[in-house]
Amino acid sequence: MKIQLASSYGFCFGVKRAIKIAEEHKGSKTYGPLIHNKDEIHRLKEGFNIGLAEKFEDVAPDDSVVIRTHGIPKDEFSLLKAQENEIIDATCPYVTTPQNIVAKMSNEGYSIVIFGDKNHPEIKGVVSYAKDLRNAFIVEDEEALEGLPILSKVAVVAQTTRKPEDFLKIVNRLILNHKEVRVFNTICNATFENQDAAAELAKDADVMVVIGGKHSSNTKQLHSISKSYCSESYLIENENELESTWFEGKNLCGISAGASTPDWIVQNVINKIQEMVK
Repeated sequence: MKIQLASSYGFCFGVKRAIKIAEEHKGSKTYGPLIHNKDEIHRLKEGFNIGLAEKFEDVAPDDSVVIRTHGIPKDEFSLLKAQENEIIDATCPYVTTPQNIVAKMSNEGYSIVIFGDKNHPEIKGVVSYAKDLRNAFIVEDEEALEGLPILSKVAVVAQTTRKPEDFLKIVNRLILNHKEVRVFNTICNATFENQDAAAELAKDADVMVVIGGKHSSNTKQLHSISKSYCSESYLIENENELESTWFEGKNLCGISAGASTPDWIVQNVINKIQEMVK
């Protein structure tokens, strides 16, 4: 059986940047998990003594705090400043962009529509930059727009890891119903590239393995896309979740990985599959 990697996969620019920042600040704490990959977080803990603060109460006044790639709510950032912690901001620039857009457009009197998951840390941070939270709306799909008290002027942004075609559906619905719609495509380029590459590979593969955190939005999207072309697509966090039966009678195994998945985990998976199919 042949094993083939997608032409684009794994660590994105923002994650590489955050890992480097954390490694340069040994003994610090991250505010929330730095990225959605528990194995990489464990590596940082063991090798660089990087701690984890899940909430503000977990941060001592003398802690150096690394802000997670997904960013944090504006008020929590203010609390860290008021406590005079050393703040090392590892928020991905692709996440900072929608934060700034929401702040600017809400100050100019626009309703804010955010396409994304209201429970995702990135979106919790982005929406917090709205001037008036009563005029900021988080939607999962176009149907969720129905009945919302959105003003005639609206600005729309997207979670960085969402599918462009789904974002377009929301934009089209807004344009049909509102006088002025300002559209900001805040979906990350790396997301486009990884999704396109996974789709192309899944068309030819008879089994797909997508590697990444089970709570990672972009990894779940990759798995969903792969499954739409290759029914036998599996989402795993590491090589320990592989099952030999997946590869029986298969000719091509495609592999993709989420933006928070390091190369060493990908290589461990490849090694384990090679052992299974000997």
